[in-house]
Amino acid sequence: MKHDRHTAWTETDTPLGRLMIARNADGLSGLWFEAQKYHPGALSAPRDDDDAVLRDTVAAMKDYFAGRVAVMPPMSPSGTVFQQAVWQALLDIPAGETVTYGELAGRLGRPEAVRAVAAAVGRNPVSVLIPCHRVVGADGSLTGYAGGLHRKEALLTIEGGLPTTLRPSPSDKPAPRRDNKPRVTA
Repeated sequence: MKHDRHTAWTETDTPLGRLMIARNADGLSGLWFEAQKYHPGALSAPRDDDDAVLRDTVAAMKDYFAGRVAVMPPMSPSGTVFQQAVWQALLDIPAGETVTYGELAGRLGRPEAVRAVAAAVGRNPVSVLIPCHRVVGADGSLTGYAGGLHRKEALLTIEGGLPTTLRPSPSDKPAPRRDNKPRVTA
């Protein structure tokens, strides 16, 4: 059973901005960039910079941004059964690789559920460590990242996964579309 109540939190600075890190009774429950979409705001749980899970997560983030393999802390994000399945599937995308929302939906055996998959990707409460930044649009474009497209581009660059044919400007504004199809965002 996943607990949705955060029991402790801390913060750390990264090259991409400050991160709030939260845990619950079972493990890491949240990792959000400042001003990120779906950021929970102030938590009622106490700040605990000495908590082992939170300390391990801070260390993992330092390793990640230094280009070293990060040791994953135990994770316990709260979400629906479907969201949990999507977040688990994200963990199967290796660093340096990307998949489309459609490919991810197919991996889950739900090829018709691209929008639902995109919504679950966007609600991922454990940024970076559950690698939602490795999911791209059907045409390979960088779309929809709750932490901002400039961060998505930077994370993919750190991992060596930014397609060489794609170098978007570090802006959160999506590129203009030439068709009338709605943009899938997460």
